[in-house]
Amino acid sequence: MNAAIRAAVHQAADRRLTTIGIKHGFQGLLERDFLELDLCSVDGIIQHGGTVLRSARCDCFLTAAGQDLGAANLKSEGIEGLVVIGGEGTFRGGAALAKRGIKVVGVPGTIDNDIPCTDTSIGFDTALNTVVDAMNKIRDTASAHERTFVVEVMGRASGHIALMAGLAGGAESILVPEIPFDLVDICERLQCGAERGKTHSIILVAEGVASAYTLGEEVKKRTGFDTRVIVLGHLQRGGAPSAFDRILASRMGARAVEALLAGERAGAATFAAGRIEMVPFSRLFAASKRLDQSLYDLAAVLAL
Repeated sequence: MNAAIRAAVHQAADRRLTTIGIKHGFQGLLERDFLELDLCSVDGIIQHGGTVLRSARCDCFLTAAGQDLGAANLKSEGIEGLVVIGGEGTFRGGAALAKRGIKVVGVPGTIDNDIPCTDTSIGFDTALNTVVDAMNKIRDTASAHERTFVVEVMGRASGHIALMAGLAGGAESILVPEIPFDLVDICERLQCGAERGKTHSIILVAEGVASAYTLGEEVKKRTGFDTRVIVLGHLQRGGAPSAFDRILASRMGARAVEALLAGERAGAATFAAGRIEMVPFSRLFAASKRLDQSLYDLAAVLAL
């Protein structure tokens, strides 16, 4: 997100525009927590995770009264266009402001990668590489001690992190919310692997599927294998962003400013087939992002 903020500020400065940052998201909008951002304000932030503007939940902004106040605060401040960075909730908040006469462009920023019409969102690649790095380390100890590890990753309703990390990290089983799993089949696969000489295994489970601890107990009970559990949790949300994420965020942030200048009123800068394209919020809200079944099937074949 910092790379997107930096790009937006630089693009605006190049067009001789003034950029106002809003701290703590919609909460800061309601509280008028504004600050002017110049080039010096965004020096040295591209390599940091998170956001220098901070983030906060705001239940009040879910109400019509809160949205009215937010639009009024923007207008009184003389803000003519707004860039919002986040997931579906952030975009719906932006759409509410657009209905109240504010020009809004969204930038997809969620490690769940569940925003439709974009191949990937800011933060997903970084989180993915964090999980794969953890899996590499876990596999070292799993191999040395001949253990089965159940690793829980983020994804309450979306299995994109689990699937892609499992594919890249060679997980023996991948459990995602979108596809039902069969514990009997998982245990049989573990036992078949052991019979042919495999000494360790990793089961990757998205948090929305089941508790890793419960799953680990069941696997140990059914197979007798020494089974350990690791929940990666918010470790996945931090750290220096990957080069891919920095470039993607820079392109999206700059395009967001261009789109506002071109008259965009309610849309998002998305990434598809290597290009940054504008997609209306209404189209995003009407669609859903599906898991790639072919990649799930490939992961199962590669895990044999």
